Amino acid sequence: MELVQALARGVVVLDGGLSTALEQAGHDLSDSLWSARLLLSAPDAVRAAHLAFYRAGAEVAITASYQASFAGFADRGIDRDGTARLLRSSVALARSAASDVDGQRWVAASVGPYGAVLADGSEYRGRYGLSRRELAEFHRPRIEVLCSAGPDVLAAETIPDVDEAVAVLDVVRGSGMATWLSYSVRGDRTCAGQPLEEAFAAVSGVDEVIAVGVNCCAPEDVAGAVEVARRVTGLPVVVYPNSGETWDARERSWTGGGTGFSAGAWVEGGARLVGGCCRTGPEAIGVLAQELAPRA
Repeated sequence: MELVQALARGVVVLDGGLSTALEQAGHDLSDSLWSARLLLSAPDAVRAAHLAFYRAGAEVAITASYQASFAGFADRGIDRDGTARLLRSSVALARSAASDVDGQRWVAASVGPYGAVLADGSEYRGRYGLSRRELAEFHRPRIEVLCSAGPDVLAAETIPDVDEAVAVLDVVRGSGMATWLSYSVRGDRTCAGQPLEEAFAAVSGVDEVIAVGVNCCAPEDVAGAVEVARRVTGLPVVVYPNSGETWDARERSWTGGGTGFSAGAWVEGGARLVGGCCRTGPEAIGVLAQELAPRA
């Protein structure tokens, strides 16, 4: 079944924070490549993390390509062909993990923001000083490689800025590749400060977009975003917030207590792709999958 068909029939459960699962398994991700480093050094660990989420009840695994880029891997001495192989492997690892579980499973190829490559917290600010054309030129090569690997959907995620969203959509438009677009937000605005009405309206006319929403945000910011996304676009809404803790980019650590979240109200409002982001591991996704399971 195509993912679009599944969304028309009901809610689809996403995985949680891949980095969280990897850290829980004992891997050190204090590196500018973050989880993408393990595509190079420990691919079996990436596959195992995807499998843990699938077994917990996730129906979609998001690949380890969020912070992967040609520039980032070039800094490690990896040429363009090598980087392309690593990007394609991110999809293959998730697909391989899906083969170990029963039932329908999908793979979402992660397209993180330009700021993630800087590894300085810029993905929570946006406004990088780059033009829309420059941003499109950054995103295009890896999007083309990820599409060639055959994912079910592209996950353009944690996008902080409408300008960057439009740049990504410029690349996606006409590709025929199903895509969801999710922003990082604070309250009723993107992290760059634009109103969510403007942010969600950016997908108008891009037939490839199958869902729009938010991720890597506070759970309390989700309900309002669901309402705006549904009203502005009429599309299924994708939501996968953090646990409730706050990322300190300077200290590179999480602070505060994770409150967890209940997704029932989001689903009632129109959310159809629901999961977790940072600090939500397989156990949390298991709880979420049970909450969202169809009742007889």
